[in-house]
Amino acid sequence: MFKLDNDFLEEVGLSGLPDVQKKEFLAHTQEELEIRVGVKMSEGLTDEQVREFERVIDGDETTVKAMLAESGDYKNHDFYKLLIEKGGFASDTPELEKEFASIYWLAKNRPDYQQIVAKVAGELKNEIMTNKAEILGANGNDR
Repeated sequence: MFKLDNDFLEEVGLSGLPDVQKKEFLAHTQEELEIRVGVKMSEGLTDEQVREFERVIDGDETTVKAMLAESGDYKNHDFYKLLIEKGGFASDTPELEKEFASIYWLAKNRPDYQQIVAKVAGELKNEIMTNKAEILGANGNDR
């Protein structure tokens, strides 16, 4: 699992960044990862599939409810239970339903989602490591 934290910064050689810049860098890296994953995931999808997923992510009630209905007895689904147990979601909330709907949509339309994230994250990590000196130099660090 790809986690953006201090261990990640250590691994890519950026643990020398000042704390404020670490936080900014991690936020920027998260945003960049989401954009790149989104672009890669959209490859091979129809325009309608992309729009439908955007509606799920945006929490469009009609689309989320349609995904829930399609998934069957979603409240007994392992992912639903896991989101409550480990995801920090309260039971029977719109946030939980939206999150489950997005997972269901991905499992149905992009079963290779985890592989895409891993590949894109690895590429981004390598890019950061390759440019470590420039990143540290731009922030006034030489480490």
